[in-house]
This record gives sequence, structure tokens and C-alpha cells, in this order.
Amino acid sequence: MKKTNAMRILDTLKIKYEAKEYDDDGEHPLAKGAANRTAEKLGIDPKTVYKTIVMRTDTKELVVFLQSSLHEINLKKARNAAGCKEINPVKPEELLALTGYVRGGCSPLGMKKKFRTFIDQSILEIETVNISAGVRGQQLCLSPADLIKACEAQVTDLILE
Repeated sequence: MKKTNAMRILDTLKIKYEAKEYDDDGEHPLAKGAANRTAEKLGIDPKTVYKTIVMRTDTKELVVFLQSSLHEINLKKARNAAGCKEINPVKPEELLALTGYVRGGCSPLGMKKKFRTFIDQSILEIETVNISAGVRGQQLCLSPADLIKACEAQVTDLILE
């Protein structure tokens, strides 16, 4: 398995992780439920798979959110966390230019720039978390505390109820 930027960052920080590969040819639509399919392919609990969502505020700031595959992000809570009036997901066709990652392979670690990062508080209820390694078909499994540290993330309630 080729090392990704996310893996190199974790190595530099001396954070233990497990890299996992799964079959992903990139041809399927990445609609709602893609993270659940990832969990199914890896044989892991879907509540441990966290998707990375990049959003743009009304001031054009990019902000990163991580949410369990079991939940959607509440935009009102995302706005409150980021301290802005408006927030919207970045368009998939913009993602590569802005972050260095493609949709379906976007890791919260190793983006082109360091963005403010918020992780849903449900991460505190699990022993290990799985995030994209930075390419489709690869996940990183690590402790929630280590992910929070590596991302310099703020933990907050983001669940759409």
C-alpha cells in the first residue's frame, strides 16, 4: 500500500494507525450511503466510519467537518460551530483544487492547507474511528483522541435530528 499524505502526517506525529484497503473502482455514484458501503466492504461497524465534508462559509472560509456515516450534518449546528451566517458544502468538482483530494477519498489530514476542523461528538462514544486515507479504497483506523489531536479539531454536536 502506497503511503498517503494522511499516513505521513500520522507517522510524523508518531500516532498509531491501521491502514485498510477495500475495492473501490471510483465508478459508483458517491451518493448518500457511500460511507456505509465502505463499512460493509471492510466488515466494520458503520458508526466507526467518519466522512469528511468540506464546506464554505459566507466569508469564503473553507471549514472541514467529520460526521459518522450514520448521520447527516445539521447545517444550523455547523454554522454555529464555525461562527458564520451561511455555510454550504463545497461542490465535488471544486474539491480537488481546494483540498488536493477527490470526493470519496477526502481525508481530514494532509489537505493543501490547514482548515479549521470540527468533529461530531459521537466520536467520543467509539473506541476506534475509520477515516479516508486520502484516496478512494483506503481507510485509516485510529483512536478518536489521536484523530482529534492530529486534526487539531474541535468536538461539537453536528447531528441532524
